[in-house]
Amino acid sequence: MNSEIKLNEMSNLTINEIVELLGDSYSTLINNGKDISLFPSVMLWGQPGIGKSQGVRQIAKAIEDKTGKEVRVTDVRLLLFNPIDLRGIPVANEDRTLAVWLKPKIFQMDPSNKVVNILFLDEISAAPASVQAAAYQITLDRTVGEHKLPDNTIVIAAGNRVTDKSVAIKMPKALANRLLHFDVKSDFDAWKCWAIKAGVNKKVVGYLSFSNHSLNRFDASRDDLAFATPRSWEMVSNILSNVSDNVDVVFDLIAGLIGRGAAVEFRSWSKVYSKLPNIKDIFDGKNATIVNEPSVLYALCSSMTAYARDHQDDLYRIGNSIRFACRLPKDFSSMLLKEYQSIGKDFAVNIMQNCAEFNDWIRYTGVILNGIK
Repeated sequence: MNSEIKLNEMSNLTINEIVELLGDSYSTLINNGKDISLFPSVMLWGQPGIGKSQGVRQIAKAIEDKTGKEVRVTDVRLLLFNPIDLRGIPVANEDRTLAVWLKPKIFQMDPSNKVVNILFLDEISAAPASVQAAAYQITLDRTVGEHKLPDNTIVIAAGNRVTDKSVAIKMPKALANRLLHFDVKSDFDAWKCWAIKAGVNKKVVGYLSFSNHSLNRFDASRDDLAFATPRSWEMVSNILSNVSDNVDVVFDLIAGLIGRGAAVEFRSWSKVYSKLPNIKDIFDGKNATIVNEPSVLYALCSSMTAYARDHQDDLYRIGNSIRFACRLPKDFSSMLLKEYQSIGKDFAVNIMQNCAEFNDWIRYTGVILNGIK
């Protein structure tokens, strides 16, 4: 008899923590020449929009960085599959005496030593029981019927919990026992670090820095179709960056993603951008007026971080911005440089080693970039 997976019996980690843990684990196996199949298949549990799919792509990037190999992700949405889609279509052999199974496209992976494959079985908890049964073999034996995954393949599955009121079928214990489980939790700081590196729109980052709780408003007890999650905020960012940066112009689009109430709050806050000094002037070293309202300072920091990300090779201008940061209240000055750190490790090291203004900033704030005071 099936029973609900108990979430309190598994590790509850942020996407960033899972990416670091799995990226290191897989890379250790690969770099030591060990068989990837020695590591169990992974199951990521979490509410809709928490970032599970994005996390798998971050794991792939981490493995590439640590091993120097190309990582290819095959994304399979099991909710859309039938068992035959996994096993293949039966056809007659040459002498028409036996049935053979044509290999499904998902098994067409590069087996070479220069590549690492990730088979991502998404929405596994929403798949019909018959499809989940086919997933048994993939997760444990790395086979389905006559077809076998290449030895250089990592298997990761993901799905929503039954308690999320999403499409979800209770996972049989026989399948659950074949997997290494993580419960993915929402965490603003982890999301912000990813968002800055990924180039999420400055207005989204600034607003959510000001209102952390607005990142994730998922409530399983409500029937809202549009609600704020890390995934829906990423889509808001795409609209602002590619359609129009004017929140009033794209308001109805934003409301369709995060809900009208959240969109109204975001639109109201976005008006603080009219109070910002010219960001280019700050980086050019020109004098700029500071408005010490918290909402404005959050917008200022996100705007400066976005500008720094786009001009990170120009240390003269970056130095000017750090000099300006010494005029901000200390807590916002510290937040700004920590946001700079999130742009990338190489950039953080570069400003610490090659920007004289950075030493002045340390004397002003008493803070080291890694957070140690």
